[in-house]
This record gives sequence, C-alpha cells and structure tokens, in this order.
Amino acid sequence: MPHDDEHLSAQPDPAPRLDAMLADLEELVTCESWSADHTAVARSARVVAAQGRRLLGAVPRTLVVGGVTHVRWTFGTPRVLLLGHHDTVWPIGSLKTHPWAVEQGVARGPGVFDMKAGLVQMFHALASLPSLDGLCVLVTGDEETGSATSRPLIEDIARQCSATLVLEAAAPGGALKTSRKGVSLYDITAHGLAAHSGLEPEKGINAATELAHQLLALQGVADTVTASTGPGTTVTPTVMRAGTSSNTVPARAELSVDVRVPDAAAQEAVDRLIRALEPQIPGARLQIDGGPNRPPLAPDASRKLFALAAEQAARLGLGPLQQTAVGGASDGNYTAGVGCPTLDGLGAVGDGAHADHEHVVTAAMPDRARLLAHLVGALR
Repeated sequence: MPHDDEHLSAQPDPAPRLDAMLADLEELVTCESWSADHTAVARSARVVAAQGRRLLGAVPRTLVVGGVTHVRWTFGTPRVLLLGHHDTVWPIGSLKTHPWAVEQGVARGPGVFDMKAGLVQMFHALASLPSLDGLCVLVTGDEETGSATSRPLIEDIARQCSATLVLEAAAPGGALKTSRKGVSLYDITAHGLAAHSGLEPEKGINAATELAHQLLALQGVADTVTASTGPGTTVTPTVMRAGTSSNTVPARAELSVDVRVPDAAAQEAVDRLIRALEPQIPGARLQIDGGPNRPPLAPDASRKLFALAAEQAARLGLGPLQQTAVGGASDGNYTAGVGCPTLDGLGAVGDGAHADHEHVVTAAMPDRARLLAHLVGALR
C-alpha cells in the first residue's frame, strides 16, 4: 500500500491476515539464500525487494558490496532503523531435506525462524501504518558470516537514528533480547618444520604439538578474564587442522577460536591475553589473526525501548512481555556499539535457529506484527 510523507497520526490497521503472511513467508523460504552463495543471495534480494515494494509501496535501493546484495528503503530523514537479514546458514539444496511445510500451526523450512519470518512480520507491520516517514528499512545479505560488507551501512544509518529495532528471532517464549554478548574471532596458526615421521622425526618441529600447548593455554584465558572483569566470558576452540600426510611431521597447524564476552572490558582483556601467547616448542612460531568482531549489546542500550515495547504489548492485550540476555550476537551489536538505542528479538516466535528443528509458531506472527507497528508508532 502506498504511503505519503505525513507523520503518523492514527493507530495502525488491525492485525495482518495470517494466510497472507504465510504466503509471503513461503515465497521467502523457498528462495534459498545461503550466505556463501552470492548468486543465491542476489536472487533472494530480488524476492525481498519485490515483496517489500508491494507491501511498502516504494521501490528500494539495491546495494551490492563485495559481491553481497543488500536491500534498503528510506522514507524521509531516518529516525528509526528497522534491521534484518535475508541470508541463511543453510546450503543450497537444503529444501530437499528440510522442505517448506505448515502443519498444526508450525511453519518449517531453512531460515524460516532465522530470520525470514521476522522480515514478513516487519513488512506487514509497516504496511499497516498510515505513514512511513522517518523510517529506514535495511535487509542485509551477510549477517550470518559476520556482516563484513554490511557493517559500514548498518553503522552509518544507526548513527543518524534515535532507535534501532532488530527483527531477529525472539528468545524462547517470545522474549525480546535486551542484551547480547560481544564476539571476537581468532585464527591461531602454529608454524613448525616438516620431516619424515619415521626416518628422522627429531629433525622436525611439530606444529600440531605446538598447537596442543596453545589449546591448554587458551583454557586459562577465560578464567583469567573472569577473575579480573567478572563472569560471562567464554573462549571456545572450534575448527582445527594440521598436517599433510600420516608420515610427515606437521609443519603447519591452524585453530579457530570463538570468544564471547559480556562487556567491552572483557573483550579487551581477552584480546591482550590471546595476542600475548608464546610458542612452547623451540623453533616453533605463532601467527595470531583476527580480533573483536562485534561489540557487546549492553542492557542499557535496550532498557528504555523495552519499557516502551512492554507498554505497547500491555495496551494490545498481548500479555507481559519478557526479556532476556543471550550469548549469540546480531547486527544489533553494531547499532548499539555506535550509541544507537537498540531492541532485538522482535521477530518470529519459535525455536531451532541453525538446527534441524528450526520452526516458527504461526499463530504468533500477526500479534508480533501488531506489536512492532505500535512500537514504531510510539517512537515517532
């Protein structure tokens, strides 16, 4: 539906029809959009753009950065940013093993919960408003891989706005996400010296053994940071590779490390400790790449927005609105990091992000759209 440039002067229309929302959700879910496949992401962006154009009455700007396709609508001078992503973690072909389906009030399919249902709810919520003046809608294509190409877009818009509403999936029970841990990502590479493991292993420098020493050292990093800054920090080794053949001393070993922190002080402390790691085997060398990826989303960034959302939920008769802190990060970390008040988890109610049981509770979709529409109205 077309919108003029007048400010909001009336309540949003009644809740969207569930059948219309499910038709749009099917269209998005059945257009697969694995982050690693830029062609698929571009195809998905066209579907997102068309759906938004139909519901918002405006043609978006399509932005291709580093081969990744993002979609943006701007109405007047932005004061409120609505933020989401259309890429998913599901490889192309996942529809064959996880087909789109709606059964007994539950919708399933790759990316249905994280976060295509959130996009549908957002579009239908905004379509119910008499005006979209002062809003910016940004749907990115690389959130699942760290938002390398979209981060500057997100931060530039957030700096202009007084609030960001993130349409990521809700926490269990529909709770909004008012605190997220910060994320740091590291790649630790041990360099050694190859040698025949049977004839002359003593002439080699075993990079895999060196990396084992570093694994043990990493166990103490989180404990050290917790002792100095408080609980909540995790340092988790994830992917590890070493060696070229079973009869060769490994000359190179690689380790990826996922770090989650509750606040900026912990993030800085972990960074110092990891960069201070030293090789333990004579002749070995360490290479440490990476660092802080997303700043923490602190509770203060969400406090006033959550109170406003809870007030709107009460007025709509939606029951007490819940909030929670989560370890996972989102693009809301970036908006909060530049000082924009941010409320996350306004998207779908369901469970199973990135998992085989990913699903959305369909009955909650119209009410979540109503809540978002009234929240946007209260912010303008």
